[in-house]
Formats: sequence, structure tokens, C-alpha cells
Amino acid sequence: MLSIQLASLALIAVLTPAVSAETVLGAFIYHRHGDRTTKSYPPTKLTPLGYQEVYQSGGFYNSRYVSNTSSSQIYGISSVAVKNSQISVQAAVDDVLDDSAIGFLQGLYPPIGLAGAELLANGSTIEPPLGGYQLIPVNELASLASVANSGDATWLQGASGCQNAITDSNEYFFSQDFMDFSNKTASFYQSILPVINNTFTSATDIYKNAYAVWDLIQVSLIHNKTIQSSELLTPSTITQLQTLADHHEFALAYNASSPVRAISGMSLAGMILQQLNGTLTSTGPLLSIQFGEYASFLSFFGLASLPSVSANFTGIVDFASSMAFELVTNATVSGTTYPALSDISVRFMFSNGSAADAPFMPYPLFGQSSLEVPWNTFVNEMNNFAVTNQTAFCQLCGSASDGCSTTSTVATPSPTPTAATSVGGSGMSAAIGGVIGAMVTLAVILGVEAVVLLIGGLKVVKKSAGGSAVELGAVTGGKI
Repeated sequence: MLSIQLASLALIAVLTPAVSAETVLGAFIYHRHGDRTTKSYPPTKLTPLGYQEVYQSGGFYNSRYVSNTSSSQIYGISSVAVKNSQISVQAAVDDVLDDSAIGFLQGLYPPIGLAGAELLANGSTIEPPLGGYQLIPVNELASLASVANSGDATWLQGASGCQNAITDSNEYFFSQDFMDFSNKTASFYQSILPVINNTFTSATDIYKNAYAVWDLIQVSLIHNKTIQSSELLTPSTITQLQTLADHHEFALAYNASSPVRAISGMSLAGMILQQLNGTLTSTGPLLSIQFGEYASFLSFFGLASLPSVSANFTGIVDFASSMAFELVTNATVSGTTYPALSDISVRFMFSNGSAADAPFMPYPLFGQSSLEVPWNTFVNEMNNFAVTNQTAFCQLCGSASDGCSTTSTVATPSPTPTAATSVGGSGMSAAIGGVIGAMVTLAVILGVEAVVLLIGGLKVVKKSAGGSAVELGAVTGGKI
């Protein structure tokens, strides 16, 4: 798992800008689920520990973005009673992810007691159940691929529905790196077989299943008081199992010489651009939250050059980890008017583990030195790899990919106009004009969101799908 060392962050801490006059205009949060049961025995379930992790993370983000006592409160956001027009929450169709989103929201907007009461026509007062529990809808996203972005899948690449990405990830299993690691770790994996021989055999306890092996052992270390042959799990052995899983999964999620392998990060980048642009144009929420799996973290880290900041960004993020993209300005904000776009920047924040417990730190994106990226620069850099429409998705992923065999093209949105920006309502003009170009037509934002979901291999559904058995082997639609 990814482990950020404080010593390696000393230089970054020095670079942290003063924010005394800063205003946060909006934010996008991408969040991993909390602690869960092992993928070796599906369906996976969120544990009480995982529930606590995401709930506390939600409380942290309340204290940062929602509370009116925070210096980083999002400008204009409701601080007590949620306004659902100001917040968007999405989770892939999976019980663990869906439950994590719900737990997070309980911390983000906690019960409000009598403040949520309603006076009826007959004069009686009705208080919402559970002490004023606030209902916030979670839009569930189902993959167009058969296995979805499910917590039960031992590999999540196929969730994108991108056949070329699946094929490209499979090529790793024929690479020199894979063969070298397989050969030099064979005896190591066999040495820990007594620990896991109720689940794995000598044929499956191998580097090819590095993540599945690590996941089983990791969950056992957290939850089981007794583990068979536990004497074999020395600190160095545990570290090696974790490091091998990190290497294996990053290799499947990102390859600098083959961009399609990072399709999950590309699709996420497109969603981030859409949502932040919607915030600046008042066509979208002030705060966007999406729950997903670790694969998109790894892909995005590679695409955004974060491993150049620290090699730790090539590791699997801990349960309940989150990254946030903050729209910030040091210019004056008053009434219903935003500053000029030239005065707005994006800051990337990351917490490895629940933000309530792990440091929530800024990091420079795209190999730059600054912790804040001017908005237009951010858009240009993201557009270097973001997949922003179905045509681009199909060209990258091939005609056999989800949504491409029957629909080969989509209408190109007309360029958005440029003008002064204002806060509130639907009257704000487009924030970036032709910078995003074909990415969005803000006048038909709902239609564009459907495209973004499609190119990410996702669609909105009403209920979550059932779990499926773990399969080991090559990447075939999302599992190894």
C-alpha cells in the first residue's frame, strides 16, 4: 500500500502557499471505500471499521469544506442543512462502495435535529427520523462491462469497458518485468503457502496473483486474532507481500509507453474537468464526490506525473483514501460574482487513508513545482490525457468496446462562449470557452454527463448488482 513518508514531504511543506486571503470556490473528491472483507470470499462487505473510516473522513471534509468556522469552507455552500443542488455524489454499483458513500455522507452532513423539522398544515411538527438524519441521494454507476467496477473483482481494469485497455494490461503478463518478478518470487510465495493454503494452492500462490494474496493476508492481519502458520508472517515478509502487490497493480494500471492502459484514470480526468467546469459556470454542484476503487487512483497518479514527486505514488492507496481537487482564488469574492478565470487555480490534495487520521497534503501535479495550477493550465494539462467524449473513447478503446459497436460517433458540442462569471443560478457564462473545446456543451449538461458516464464504461442505475466469484488469471473484463 502507498505509504507517504513525512521526511520526503519536507520540501513540499516549505512550498505550501499562504492562504490567509484564499477562497475555495468548489471541490471534487475521489474516495476509496473503507475497510472491507477479503475479495477471496465474495461478496465483499464493508466492515464496522470501514464504516467508521468513511464516516470520520466525511466529518473531516465537513470541517474543511462545509463548516462555517472553516477557513476553507466552499463559498456559498450550506453549512448545516444540505442543499442537494450543491452536492453530487456517485458510487459504482457495489455494496461496499455504495455503503461507503452513505457512511461518508453521514459525517459530511450529520443529523440536524429540529432544524430539519417541518410544520404541517394541521399544526403538528414532524422531525426527520434518527435525530434529523439528512437524506442525500447517491447516484449509482454501473459498468457497461459485465463485471463492473466492483469491489469483488480482483482486478478492476475491465470496469472501463475498454477492450484495448484490457488487452494492453494482459500484455504485462508477457513482459520481461513480469517474468523476472515471477521467477525471483516463486520460492517466496511458496514459503508462505501454509498461511493461505485454505484459499490458494501451490499453482495459484504466485506473483501473478500478488494482489489477491496480499488482500487475503492484509484483511486477516486486521481482523483475525489467530492466523494459521502466523510465524511465517514476519514484518519483512508482510512488507514484501505489500510491495509486490503494489508493483503488480501499478504495472496493470499505468504504462507510460502505452496510454490506453490508464483508461480508468483518463475517464476520471474527464469527469473531474466536467464537474469543476460546472462549478465555475453554476451548471454543476459546488462539491462533487465520487467513490471508486484503487485502480483509478493508480492510473491517475501515473498520468499526472505524481510518481516524480514520490515513488510512493506507485503504491495501492489505503482503505478510505481520498484525493481532492480544489478550486481556489486569492482574489476578492463577493455577492454573486466570481473572480476572473486568470485568478482561479486548482490545488491537488491527497490523504492516504481516512483524512480524519492521515495527513491531508497538497502535491504538485504534472511535474510542476507549484502546488497550485492556474485553471487554464490545469485544463490544458488534463486534456493531454483526459477522455472527454465517446468518439475519443471508441478511437482509443476499439469498436468492440462498450458503447462503440452500435454508436461510432457523437455530435460535437458547439463551442461555449466566454464572458464574466457569476455565482448562483444558471446564468453564469462558460468558464473556459474553447479551452475544453469538445468536452462539454454546458447548455446540455445532463446529456454530456451521460456521455462522460458512457466513456467511463458507466451508466446510472437504480440498484446495485450482486457479487460474483473471484477468478484468478488474465485480465478478462475486470478480473485476474
